[in-house]
Amino acid sequence: MRDLILWVLCLVLAPCGVFGQTGRWNSALRAADKAYGDGRYREAESQFLQAEQDAKSYGLSDHRLAITLNNLGVLYQREAKYTEAERVFKQAQGIWEKQSPQVLDLATTLNNLAALYTYQSRYAEAEPLYHKCLDLREKSLGPEHPEVANTLNNLGEFYWEQGKLAEAEPLYRRAVIIKEKTLRPGDPELATSLNNLASLYIRQGKYAESESLYKRSLSIRQAAFGPEHPDVANSVNNLASLYSLEGRYSEAEPLYRLSLSLVEKFLGPDHPDLASGLNNLGELYFSEKKYAEAEPLLKRALSIREKAWGPDNPIVAQSLDNLAAVLLQEYKQVNVDLLCLRALGIRKKVYGPESPEALASLRNLAAAYTQEGRFLEAEQTLSEALTIFAKQPKPDALALAAVYSNLAGVYTREGKHKKARKMGEKAKALRDQVESSS
Repeated sequence: MRDLILWVLCLVLAPCGVFGQTGRWNSALRAADKAYGDGRYREAESQFLQAEQDAKSYGLSDHRLAITLNNLGVLYQREAKYTEAERVFKQAQGIWEKQSPQVLDLATTLNNLAALYTYQSRYAEAEPLYHKCLDLREKSLGPEHPEVANTLNNLGEFYWEQGKLAEAEPLYRRAVIIKEKTLRPGDPELATSLNNLASLYIRQGKYAESESLYKRSLSIRQAAFGPEHPDVANSVNNLASLYSLEGRYSEAEPLYRLSLSLVEKFLGPDHPDLASGLNNLGELYFSEKKYAEAEPLLKRALSIREKAWGPDNPIVAQSLDNLAAVLLQEYKQVNVDLLCLRALGIRKKVYGPESPEALASLRNLAAAYTQEGRFLEAEQTLSEALTIFAKQPKPDALALAAVYSNLAGVYTREGKHKKARKMGEKAKALRDQVESSS
C-alpha cells in the first residue's frame, strides 16, 4: 500500500483588470476571483457564470469572455468537474489564438489545460502544451519570472507523476530558486513549489529535507489563508503522509483527520481530494493492523474515485489494490482476485503489459489466488511476472526477489518444499547482492 502525496499544479487565474474595464462584467469577475481565493467555491461559480453572460455581450471573440472562461475552468477543475473544465479551457484557447498579441494570455490557458490533462493521466496531450507555454513565457517574460516558474513546476509534476524523478528534480529546484528570488517570503505561490519539491524528496527517501519543506509550506499557507482553507488541507495531508511513511502514526492520524474535515467542508463529500485523504487514513490503519477501521474508508475512496475519474484510471487501480489488501488480511470470503484483476487490467492498458506497475499488480493478483487456495493460478501469474523480468537487461533486483519469495510461499502451501527452498534461496541471493552493493 502507498500513501498518496497531494502535489499541486499551478493553475492560473487570468487577471481581470489589465484592460481597465469597469461595469458589471468586471465587478462579477473580481467577486468570483475573490471567492475562489477564499475557498468559497459555490459563490465563485455563481459569480463566474454571471461574468460569462456579461462578457458575451461584448462578442463571442472578446478577450473578456476568454478571461472569464479560463478562470471558470480553474474553478471547475478544483471542483472535479473535468469535462466542463476542458470545454471552457478550449473555448478560451480558441479566442486567444485569434488574438496574436495576447501570447501571455494564451500561455495561461495552455498551462491550465495541460495541468488538467496531467491530472487525468493524459500525458501525450499535456506535454506539448506545457512546452509551448514555457516557450511563450520565457520569450515574453525572460527566464526568471514567477510565471515561468509555475510552468516549470507543472512540467515537473508531469514527470513526477510518471515516475521520472531525474527529469522532475531540476525543474522543481529551478522553480523554487526563481520564486525565492522574485516573490516575497510569504507568498502562497512559493508554498506550492516548496510542497512539490518536498514530495519529490519523499520519493527519494530524503525525509528530513521533506519535513522541513512541508512545514515551511504549511506555515506560509496558514499565514496567507488562515487555518481553514483547501490549500492548508493539502499541506496538512502531505505532512501526515510523511509521518505515516516514517511510522509516526500517532502524529499522522490527527493530521489526516484535520485534513479530511477541511476538504469535506470546502470541496464536498465526492471530491477526489477527499478520496485521497480517506485512502491515506485507511492505509495508516492498515499499517497499524486496524483492518476493520480501514475497510470502510477504502471502500468510500474507491467509490469517489470511480465516480470522478471513471473505471479505468490508474488512481482507481490503487484503490482496488488497497481494498484487496485489507480484505485479504481480514480473510473475508469475497472474490478479492476480481479486484486485483481489474487493477491489473487498468495498469496494463495505461502503463503497458510489461511495466513495473503491471508487475506489481501481478504480484497482488498472485497473493489473492494464494489466499483463495487457487495455487495453480498463482503459479501461472508469478511465472508471467518472471517471464517479463527475463526480458529486462537490468531487472529491479528487489522486485524480482519479491516474486521469488511469493513463489516460494505458493510452493510451501502446496507442499512442494524443494521448489520452495530453491525460490527462497534465489530471493535471498538477490537481496544479499543489493545489500552488499549499497
